[in-house]
Amino acid sequence: MIAASFAEIISIGAVLPFLAVLTAPERIFEFPAAQPFIKALGMKNPSQLLLPLTILFGLAALISGGVRLFLLWASTRLSYATGPDLSISVYRRTLYQPYSVHVARNSSEIINGISTKTNTVIYILTSILNLVSSTIILLAILITLVSVDPVIALAAFAGFGLLYALIIKITQSRLVVNSQRIAHESTQVIKSLQEGLGGIRDVLIDGTQAAYCQIYRNADLPLRHAQGNNSFIGMSPRYALEALGMLLISTLAYMLALQPNGIAKAIPVLGVLALGAQRLLPVLQLAYSSWSSIQGGQASLQDAIELLDQPLPDYADQPQAKPLPFHKQIELNNLSFRYTEQTPLVLNNLNLAISRGSRTGFIGVTGSGKSTLLDIVMGLLQSTDGALEIDGQRIITANNRAWQAHIALCHRLFTSPTVVLKRI
Repeated sequence: MIAASFAEIISIGAVLPFLAVLTAPERIFEFPAAQPFIKALGMKNPSQLLLPLTILFGLAALISGGVRLFLLWASTRLSYATGPDLSISVYRRTLYQPYSVHVARNSSEIINGISTKTNTVIYILTSILNLVSSTIILLAILITLVSVDPVIALAAFAGFGLLYALIIKITQSRLVVNSQRIAHESTQVIKSLQEGLGGIRDVLIDGTQAAYCQIYRNADLPLRHAQGNNSFIGMSPRYALEALGMLLISTLAYMLALQPNGIAKAIPVLGVLALGAQRLLPVLQLAYSSWSSIQGGQASLQDAIELLDQPLPDYADQPQAKPLPFHKQIELNNLSFRYTEQTPLVLNNLNLAISRGSRTGFIGVTGSGKSTLLDIVMGLLQSTDGALEIDGQRIITANNRAWQAHIALCHRLFTSPTVVLKRI
């Protein structure tokens, strides 16, 4: 970023002698600071300055463009390199959450967080890097223009800055609202897709395609509308300020032309100011659009951060647990369970013993607690009261993974899951 700012100074600063040698080469030839350069090249008349200054100007433009291109490459690579880190971390932390957490929340939130909202974090990081680089380059351009004409440069910069400040004040609240809508509706879009495609048999049998399309439309339209609004807010100031910049240049040209020898003096100064404005306005616009992107992604960023803050269990980085000794039986002693404090008991004071090697089935109506009981036996859910014991040893958090090393789960179509104890 710092190299790019110096490159801007060089490229803009090279315009002044280049245009001066085109209009009045004798002035450059007699300039004291140019004498060492003239003597080193053995020049005898002003016309000989044209070729080296043309080459110098071209090199300055190429160097500036090359450094800016490298800055863009480095910033983009850095931003997108964080993508796998973020999405893998969110996915890993999600997979290690307790089963009760997965039951309590909608999987569309997680899928959206991994697939969409982590991308928003990448865009925000890119915007932050662009905002920082734009600020550094803006300062370099301003310093260069001030050295040419302080009054005009400061007036132009202050005018453009105040206009952007006014635009920021007007659009900030709208960006925040759009940010919240994008974060919410993007999750609803994923949810509607999951429900429609996940239950495709029911959809085809019931003929409810139109209803699911309407659900999707109700989520997708507000999402696209909010995204479009943010895009317009981010890009629209550019066109108004480009027109104002041209108006400023034409006004300065008129004022300078009225002065004695105005044309000869005006062309180099106008050239520098025109090039400076041509560099200044896009950088200002980049800074503003980066700020608007950061504001527009705040809600999605917060959701991604919450997913990254999911705690990891102690066994996450430990080797696979050795199976718990199991020779006699599984016992449920006065076991009770409810999902939350506000919900009724699903299991109440259940006592059961299952001998090793036996086959046991649980039969009951829907909602009677069959799957919940299996989840407790498999160590996926922890009982509210009572205990699960294996050969008299109570299953707690510390040895839960050792007990689960015995468990295999078999899913069959149209039936509840079947728990199989591995032979170890």
